[in-house]
Amino acid sequence: MPAARKTKKNQTSTIEELIQRLEELTGQIEDPDTGLENSIELYEKGRSVAEECRKRLQETRKKLETINPDKPAQAVTPAQPAKPEPPKAAGLFDLES
Repeated sequence: MPAARKTKKNQTSTIEELIQRLEELTGQIEDPDTGLENSIELYEKGRSVAEECRKRLQETRKKLETINPDKPAQAVTPAQPAKPEPPKAAGLFDLES
């Protein structure tokens, strides 16, 4: 394995990288070929990544308040990622025929 990959794994991801990962996971979940079990697994990964984003944003807010105590950071709540639904089987649960 190249050294650059090992180094990258040892570093923490930036918030931007985490958001990009959420977008990738969402795209995979939305793909009808992903399947239910894989979608659930991807969804769990997405929730974990979203939680990491939330923690990082809270840490950043605390840092900003420490740097500039006279001007508290605005109470900005990070946007919650849309909770992607697993793909539906076409017509499987339709009540109307």
